[in-house]
Amino acid sequence: MIQGEDTPDTDKGLTQRQLIHLMYALFAVGILSAGILGAAAVAAVVLAYLKRGDMVGTVYAGHIDWIIRTFWWGLLWLVLSALAAFIFIGFITGVVAMVWIIYRLAKGWLAHCAGETPLPGL
Repeated sequence: MIQGEDTPDTDKGLTQRQLIHLMYALFAVGILSAGILGAAAVAAVVLAYLKRGDMVGTVYAGHIDWIIRTFWWGLLWLVLSALAAFIFIGFITGVVAMVWIIYRLAKGWLAHCAGETPLPGL
């Protein structure tokens, strides 16, 4: 068994596996609610940053990085799309950015359910 793979956190009683599920779920709620519950996506990233140090050297470290990178790159592309809306291409790039975010969210969560780390790349 890899260090920390399914050991409960001593202070919370949640396993690291459950924390990753929680992060993906919060992120999904934030994204799929069309921004209405966007604070949930922010909460997922804050939780990822808080637990990043605890998961170094475990199979879950890749998921933490995956969630953080997806959030920041997605936010960048959504902001650029909002700015591009002034020249009438922002809607198209915004849809592409949302599809990319949902794809990465699904890819990471499915890899987590399979007990794997998401492969770097798109």
